[in-house]
Amino acid sequence: MDLKAKLSELGAELPKVADAVADYVPAVRFGRLVYVSGQVPMVDGKVTATGRVEPGNDALQAAQDAARQCVLNGLAAADAVLDGDWSAFERVVKVVVYVAGADGFDGPHHVANGASQLLAEVFGEAGRHARVAVSVKSLPLDVPVEVEMTLGLSADAD
Repeated sequence: MDLKAKLSELGAELPKVADAVADYVPAVRFGRLVYVSGQVPMVDGKVTATGRVEPGNDALQAAQDAARQCVLNGLAAADAVLDGDWSAFERVVKVVVYVAGADGFDGPHHVANGASQLLAEVFGEAGRHARVAVSVKSLPLDVPVEVEMTLGLSADAD
């Protein structure tokens, strides 16, 4: 699979891998799995969205867009671990989405759809995954959403 070409078809691009903001690595390959650390909405080292998600459609769309950016950052981290070779990619296994929700916000699952829909657009059926979406009080750097992913590789990837 040519990830960069597929993203280009969708009007997106693989960003530069975001630097870790604490003591961790952006992604780790272990056997047939790639674990992508929680990614926040950053572009070129700058946070693109801050604050807690308020109830309402405008806030929801902005949070879904932020979740999509988190996925793009996660794919960049995975791409670096895979040295740009996605031939062994089999499927997205699991996605965890944390949403900094304001009081009264009960839609973290709707925010998470921004991440899930992008993965399905990029990978088709292999992008459909198990998922957790939770609302939390706050996230690092005051971002509204953070996304972590686990990707599965084929048996010949060993």
